[in-house]
Parts: sequence; C-alpha cells; structure tokens
Amino acid sequence: MKKAALGLFIFTLLSFAFTTPKQITTTALRVTVLDDAGNIQEGAKVTLYKTQEDFEKEQNPVSAAQTTSNKGFVIFRSLEPKIYYVSVSKGDLDNSGGSTQTQELKSGAVNKVNIIIE
Repeated sequence: MKKAALGLFIFTLLSFAFTTPKQITTTALRVTVLDDAGNIQEGAKVTLYKTQEDFEKEQNPVSAAQTTSNKGFVIFRSLEPKIYYVSVSKGDLDNSGGSTQTQELKSGAVNKVNIIIE
C-alpha cells in the first residue's frame, strides 16, 4: 500500500513538473515600414496615437516614438484592442499621403500593419 501511495505521489509530482504554463499574451502591434518600391526602411521613426485628433496635432503618443530595426519594423506592446493612428517619418519621407489608421486590434495577438512612406 505504501509503495502504491508513493508511486502515485511521484507520478503526480512529475506530472506538474512537465506541464507548460499558459503563456500570457498581451495585445501588440507590429508596424513594418516600406518605401513605395516595397523596400524595408531601417531607421524610420514610428509614433502611435490613440485618437485621430492626437495624431493630427502630434500630441499624447501612446508611448515614446520607436525607430525601425534593420528588418524595418517596430513592435508596440501592451495595447488596448482598438483602432490606432500611426505616424512614420524618415528624412523627407512620411506616410501623410497614405495609410495612417490601423484596423481594430485583436486582443491577445500580435497585430501587423505595413506602412508605406513616400
């Protein structure tokens, strides 16, 4: 009886040792910046805003502006699942003549958007 109880105890301990914890995923937005020829743009400044008014006035960004990596993207984390407004600039190029608004972000996912600067 003691061997059976000990075996059950060890089995239970091992079961917990090999279970993977649930991954907690926050809502995030990956912004990839491209030029009008489709080339990725390293070193572009990306700023995210919650409202169109803040975007137009360039005030109250969601967080500090980020600069795109050598792969041409930035990731904003811990966001609310809503629509955001994106401002991108690099030298004399920007996205003012094109896409500035995201779709409503899906909760708990890494949402992706491509922004073209001209």
